[in-house]
Amino acid sequence: MKLDFTRWLPAIAKNRRTALSIAGVAALGGLAFGPAAVAAPVTSGPHQGARAAIDLATGKNREGSTVESGLTMGSRTADVPADKPSRDELIPRGVEGAQSRVPLDDAQLANARAIIKEAKRTGVGERGAVIGVATSLQESKLYNLGHLGAYNDHDSQGLFQQRPSSGWGTPEQVTDPGYASRAFFDALKNVHGWQDLPLTTAAQTVQVSAYPYAYAQWEQQAADIVQQLW
Repeated sequence: MKLDFTRWLPAIAKNRRTALSIAGVAALGGLAFGPAAVAAPVTSGPHQGARAAIDLATGKNREGSTVESGLTMGSRTADVPADKPSRDELIPRGVEGAQSRVPLDDAQLANARAIIKEAKRTGVGERGAVIGVATSLQESKLYNLGHLGAYNDHDSQGLFQQRPSSGWGTPEQVTDPGYASRAFFDALKNVHGWQDLPLTTAAQTVQVSAYPYAYAQWEQQAADIVQQLW
């Protein structure tokens, strides 16, 4: 069934610094349920209409225009500055499985910085920041998504697709990058031994996703982002 995505664009353009409302993007990955909730089946990625809506909302054109940088394509220098975390600190176990990458725009980078800021503030450090950024890459591709109306999957919103009905906070709170990141990290700290768990296990314990292994594919890009923005 063909869906009309253009009717969402005015809502997106109205306030791009807060939550993006993009039809069909709510189910980019898992959903952030409450600790005792059970995840419902969701789709594994955005369909073409949703991707087109993101592009129009952010002024990007995917055809013939690919953003390449160290954050997206993995180019790194051999020498890491002393004030940056090492690869061993960021990925102590090595990555699991094939890795995915997406180009990042200014909005996504700003959201990554917000996650990293709260990782420092909450004390989860570099490894926690990698888990947080990877989780948001899977859940929302680092976009702060608002409610998608009839297309929303349950009431999940924000960078981590947290559900107000499951106790994560109000819609206004879960679509605030700082609040959403703190909530994620506070929950992560309650996961016993999270520092020693595989990334996808730590993320899944918090998120309770229908796709528990999907987080692993973003570990390397998340580490690149954290290393460069730390």
